[in-house]
Amino acid sequence: MLEKFERYPLTFGPTPIEHLPRLTQALGGKVDIYAKREDCNSGLAMGGNKLRKLEYIVPDAIASGADTLVSIGGVQSNHTRMVAATAAKIGMDCVVVQEKWVPHYDAVYDRVGNIMMTRLMGAESRLVEDGFDIGIRQSWENAIRSVKDRGGKPYAIPAGASVHKYGALGYVGFAQEVAAQEKELGFTFDYIVVCVVTGSTQGGMIVGFAAQDRADRVIGIDASGTVEQTRAQVRQIVDNTAQLLELGRDIREDEIVINPDYAYPAYGVPSEETNDAIRLAAKTEAMITDPVYEGKSMQGMIDLTKKGFFPEGSKVLYAHLGGAPALNGYSYYYKDG
Repeated sequence: MLEKFERYPLTFGPTPIEHLPRLTQALGGKVDIYAKREDCNSGLAMGGNKLRKLEYIVPDAIASGADTLVSIGGVQSNHTRMVAATAAKIGMDCVVVQEKWVPHYDAVYDRVGNIMMTRLMGAESRLVEDGFDIGIRQSWENAIRSVKDRGGKPYAIPAGASVHKYGALGYVGFAQEVAAQEKELGFTFDYIVVCVVTGSTQGGMIVGFAAQDRADRVIGIDASGTVEQTRAQVRQIVDNTAQLLELGRDIREDEIVINPDYAYPAYGVPSEETNDAIRLAAKTEAMITDPVYEGKSMQGMIDLTKKGFFPEGSKVLYAHLGGAPALNGYSYYYKDG
């Protein structure tokens, strides 16, 4: 499906699938839990899921003659860290807008973790007071214009790379990669659990797994707290990507599965249940998840397992998308472990 699209390698290659036996046992042992370690996918600034997306965007950026990547996210954005890393790797300048998407007031929140790494890699990080929204932002458009005004040639990458034309292709590739790994493992996963906010990670998976007739087994755990907007954006991404790939059929509404139950109390703010999930994954498997994304999808997977959502004997694949650097901005929650 992806052969006609140019890809610029930023990752190590296929990411490993790891069995999580202690977490499996901690959840009763009736459902087998595995993780696909997208958090270990690259040597670029601790990697993460955004690099899969950027591999298909970089060739277009280079072909455009751009000299500056311009993107947007929150203060502790994994995406802006990865855009900064990509710019450094390919020799472009980088401007990232970092909006105040999270009502969180740790004293060092804007000086550690993702934003510190972004600055270390030479990106111009612009802090903006605007609140959370997954849509196209005026502050981002202003940043694009400012690069033009100073004589640069910007290449615009939206939040999460999600509504970019090629933003979901990397996670179509993820679905193909999982299918190849399943042949080696000798079994097929019954469910794939993934966090969803801006939409192209799950959106790409849906299209990729739709080609295998199992898109409805991709369980998106919403972390946006604006699930209707997120669902609409996933729908848009799925339709555009299916058309781009000439999938040959429409994606049904029941193939887009998004669970809204774990995003509380707000985007980027962990609940006690999220923190408990982070601690359980760390203490059983030394697998580090973050309070913004992976902690909430981990919470969702744990709770759904305990409630019996996954039938006994199911094999569940947790997509670990990265994001651990954000923990540094939430040190008060975890100062005692």
